[in-house]
Amino acid sequence: MTIEKLSETERAALLESLDGWTLLDGRDAIRKTFVFADFVEAFGWMTRIAILAEKLDHHPEWFNVYKTVEVTLTTHDAEGLTERDATLAKAMDRLTAR
Repeated sequence: MTIEKLSETERAALLESLDGWTLLDGRDAIRKTFVFADFVEAFGWMTRIAILAEKLDHHPEWFNVYKTVEVTLTTHDAEGLTERDATLAKAMDRLTAR
């Protein structure tokens, strides 16, 4: 099944619906930095996201140092942003709010 990239209108609507996510310069991708209380909280969140990402068959690019996790989302198969990225970004935000 072909995964369709978001249109410019869909991309703008996505960014408006997300808190703190920004477009990356030079890539059709979004990025957000999450900061937690400590390493255990950050790693626990990453574990929950990893389980969800596996179920969605959509995996983030991320980088963790102590209590900070920097996440980049893009759909490599589509060479840009898709609904998969929107779904995962919203889930990440929702799981952070707990």
